[in-house]
Amino acid sequence: MIEAPCLEGRDRYERVMDAWVDNTHDDAFTHAVRIADDDRAIEVSAVCTPAPAYEVRGARARVRSGPVDPDLATAFSGLAGARMVAGFTRRLADLCGSRDGAAFFIDAGVEIARLARQVTRLPPDATAGFVRGDAVRCWALDSTAWSDLPGSCFTYGPTGQALLGTPNVFSQAGRELYTPPPGALKIFTRRRLVRVVRTGDRLHLFHALHDNVHGFDVHCEIDLPSERIAAAESVISRLPYSGICSEPQLKIAALTGLPVDAGLRKRLTSLVGGSTGCAQLYDLLADLLKFLSFR
Repeated sequence: MIEAPCLEGRDRYERVMDAWVDNTHDDAFTHAVRIADDDRAIEVSAVCTPAPAYEVRGARARVRSGPVDPDLATAFSGLAGARMVAGFTRRLADLCGSRDGAAFFIDAGVEIARLARQVTRLPPDATAGFVRGDAVRCWALDSTAWSDLPGSCFTYGPTGQALLGTPNVFSQAGRELYTPPPGALKIFTRRRLVRVVRTGDRLHLFHALHDNVHGFDVHCEIDLPSERIAAAESVISRLPYSGICSEPQLKIAALTGLPVDAGLRKRLTSLVGGSTGCAQLYDLLADLLKFLSFR
């Protein structure tokens, strides 16, 4: 049986996440995340070094409203010294435990790690003469700044690379994401909106992501009696590399008809993620599964 715990006592749930990056240090950024729904709200921030270290130098948090264990804010500071690489989510889960509101703090920490993959610090001469839209230049800068990108998705694989330089390919990133001005605030901003709605025997899951380089609005419709995905679609308004990133977006259609169970997250990797897919699309869909439970 599929359940959506967030819908207990209601037929509609909505959660908003706002995140941004400030260039507060000579060699580090401050990543901030706010999450709020009708019941509770929190805010966290962390000073982190860019790739390849991905180290959390210090973290802090506060409960803005609602039923959240206040000790979670103190526990979050325990991220200091951690690296935002494999095992980071487990570190977050261990710090937060099962206390009331822990899921908010875990998701906020994961978002901080994701922000670290969007902004970097290259010397000014590396980005001199930067022209917005130059996909070849941006792809080279990305591969230099984030050594873990090559082969991580379709865009950063050999097929995606082969499309660089073609007339319909355009990059969205600005120079400030590679060489941010000293002291600049909100050089990268992001909003996520999750909505879960029950209508009769259908469960609708929405996840929107909009930031400097992405614009996704994903919708999955689940037929509760059959426990299968009845429809899956996405509206794409912005991609890091239009003309390249658009290729793997068609993979979402393969979700229609799939059983919705505890194994769906793993199946998503081969269907929409991996070296031939889209990391953002995978994250958007996998994050929605956090709002479901199975028994």
